[in-house]
Amino acid sequence: MKVQVRRRVDEARDVVALELGAVQGELLPPFSAGAHIDVRLPSNLTRQYSLCNSPADRTRYLIGVLLDPASRGGSKAMHAVREGEILEISEPRNHFPLHPAAHSVLLAGGIGITPILCMAEQLAHVGASFELHYCVRSDDRLAFRDRLAQSDFSGRVHTYVDALPGGPHFDLQTVLANPLPEKHVYVCGPGGFIDAVVQTAAALNWAEGCVHREYFAGTEPVKEGERPFQVRLASSGQCIPVHPTQSIAQALMAHGIDVPLSCEQGVCGTCLTRVLKGEPDHRDLYLSRAEREAHDQILVCCSRSRSAELILDI
Repeated sequence: MKVQVRRRVDEARDVVALELGAVQGELLPPFSAGAHIDVRLPSNLTRQYSLCNSPADRTRYLIGVLLDPASRGGSKAMHAVREGEILEISEPRNHFPLHPAAHSVLLAGGIGITPILCMAEQLAHVGASFELHYCVRSDDRLAFRDRLAQSDFSGRVHTYVDALPGGPHFDLQTVLANPLPEKHVYVCGPGGFIDAVVQTAAALNWAEGCVHREYFAGTEPVKEGERPFQVRLASSGQCIPVHPTQSIAQALMAHGIDVPLSCEQGVCGTCLTRVLKGEPDHRDLYLSRAEREAHDQILVCCSRSRSAELILDI
């Protein structure tokens, strides 16, 4: 659907906030805390951005975009967007939802504050117990500072600035010190930040199902030197070779097989496909460890095969 950029604000260093509204002023489709939208850019790139306004406000979608110095074109294009421009977006989807819990621990690193902020506002709205920990490299990178400070849950917000001498220190061991089945952890931000949280939680015996994460950056593109294999379509028996420089999705589309794609980085789960036989070589950041070990599904945009053949439920 088409939306118009109603407002553009430089929210923090290298972070721009874009307020999107329906072109004709109608209400936008509903969403829940943790949801994201796909944005199709003029260059035909598609990127995912978390919604960070209240789910109760259907007059707009608010997203925050970090200018990535290693951008492949997406964040640079978004930072070039101006007020009044028309963008094409998907309806919201949520692969990072809140779960019923006695207490929620919200952890944000950098631009990862966008879905976490929406979660905090939703939890505060329903009177749920939670705490929010927000880490940034420098004070000028603290996005949505005023909104957090003026919120009715500001007393539950803890901010940490790496470059601030004498400031509070983010101690993961302390924050995650009391794992209980009725508590849930949500983390979003740079890959290293998420990995540290997930690994620390595992070391402290948090149940895997109580730790939820969402990555913004995905896997590296397929490189030369990969081993070729083939995929077989269960519906027709057709065999399709996957060459060393191809992803499974690319090989399927080259043979006229339609594949739903979005991030193409193993992050969003759009291309998740059931595996009927064979051993996937998982390279995504979407599936949990238990889901990977089951070998019964694969993200065809980035993952490959350890076996000579995969039979897919296509």
